[in-house]
Amino acid sequence: MRKNIKLTALAATATALALGLTACGSSSDPSSAKADGGKADESKPLVIAASPSPHADVLNFVKDKLAAKEGLKLEVKEFTDYVLPNTATEQSQVDGNYFQHKPYLDDFNKKNNTHVVPVVNVHLEPLGLYSKKIKAIGDIKAGQTIAVPNDTTNEGRALQLLAANNLITLKEGVGTSAKLSDITDKKGLEFKELEAATVPRALNDVDAAIINGNYALEAKLSPAKDALVLEKAEGNPYANFLAVKDGNQNDPRIQKLAKLLNSDEVKKFIEEKYQGSVVAAFGAPATS
Repeated sequence: MRKNIKLTALAATATALALGLTACGSSSDPSSAKADGGKADESKPLVIAASPSPHADVLNFVKDKLAAKEGLKLEVKEFTDYVLPNTATEQSQVDGNYFQHKPYLDDFNKKNNTHVVPVVNVHLEPLGLYSKKIKAIGDIKAGQTIAVPNDTTNEGRALQLLAANNLITLKEGVGTSAKLSDITDKKGLEFKELEAATVPRALNDVDAAIINGNYALEAKLSPAKDALVLEKAEGNPYANFLAVKDGNQNDPRIQKLAKLLNSDEVKKFIEEKYQGSVVAAFGAPATS
């Protein structure tokens, strides 16, 4: 993750989360009032939690190049995991987040009784299979080990990528919820489940690894060039989006940010900076 992430800030956030809703649910909290139907204070900065790359990169481009024209004050808070951004959004410690896709959010809301909802799709990061030991997918053989993300949706997504490339066989109909126990033919392969953020660091210890696009970029990997195989973008359900706590969708600041994130300027920024490793996913708003 980026060097500019302050560990003290993360520790403070974790402490605040551990305290629960006591402070952030008080009547003096403007974010809480907003979620209950009060009007957002448009003079205050809009605070958005994001993974460092490409999410924070995109938000900082909006902050530096576009926000002022819309009268939007934007603050970007970087997080290194897939849990705190949603919890902080639920507890109104931030105004929204930008780091995840719909299958992950659905699973998170169900497991944590949270009420975070999508606002607008922004981009897609194709999931990829990477290796420092293997040059081509055809070189993967029985007895070798592949690391996969251990969270429910990304593991299922990883297994579907392996199945689509004939490295494993899955039970029929398991879809994106596939687990290791749903593999009917491992074809001699072994699997190591790891937290998504740590998978890139395991590349030296395994024969290959399925890595999320944002974590690949942070590890200085180019999905378009370095992946042995990459998810297809066409028809992909894993677009990453701007999300808020339910009830805050109509915050004028959120609407301004949604408009900017779907602008021609942002699309051009994504195309030029990521060269196909990240692709714009504009179009219809994400659905709840």
